[in-house]
Amino acid sequence: MKQDRNLIQTSPLTPAEFAALGAGEVAYIKSMSSDELMRIFPQAPKIESGLQLFTLLSADGAPILVTDSREAATANAWEHDLRMVSVH
Repeated sequence: MKQDRNLIQTSPLTPAEFAALGAGEVAYIKSMSSDELMRIFPQAPKIESGLQLFTLLSADGAPILVTDSREAATANAWEHDLRMVSVH
């Protein structure tokens, strides 16, 4: 028995559509040095070199919070009802 199958071909997401996925709902924590922070986010205020920091980032990678403790970043995510995801 032969079945007809309708295949739906969808276009891949545009970069803007992909960046908007999870906006306002999803965040992740990234550990980084203050030197790395200044390299990735040059608009950030000057911070002492060599510090270990934790950044809370939105789904599109925009910074929400920079702190010196993972617990503070996690608490901020919970306070704003953001779902934490793991990024590898």
